[in-house]
Amino acid sequence: MGIIKVENIRVFAYHGCLKEETKIGSDYRVDLEVKADLQTSAATDALSDTVDYVFLNRVVREEMLRPTHLLETVGKRILDRIMAESSKVQHAIVWVSKLNPPIGGDVERVTIQMQKSRK
Repeated sequence: MGIIKVENIRVFAYHGCLKEETKIGSDYRVDLEVKADLQTSAATDALSDTVDYVFLNRVVREEMLRPTHLLETVGKRILDRIMAESSKVQHAIVWVSKLNPPIGGDVERVTIQMQKSRK
């Protein structure tokens, strides 16, 4: 097993429970970690034998562009798509952070973390 991380994916999106959040949008940060067998790709040097981080970044960006009320919802969608579209991924963890959330205080970010394993 090995780990691939895609860190600090920056996205502008429209998530939130407040009406204003879905109109003006916010800055988000997404971090992703996937576990997969990397021994084959290390030996073959073939992209088809690994989990393509371009694919991972694309899934994050596409799912972040679909507005939701909760970060948990978008986190679940990211994990579900990765597991459905890449049989090589055995376990995935996603962190979704809203930067400068409108919660009445000097808060840098709020973050949810979710994970999913192949059965």
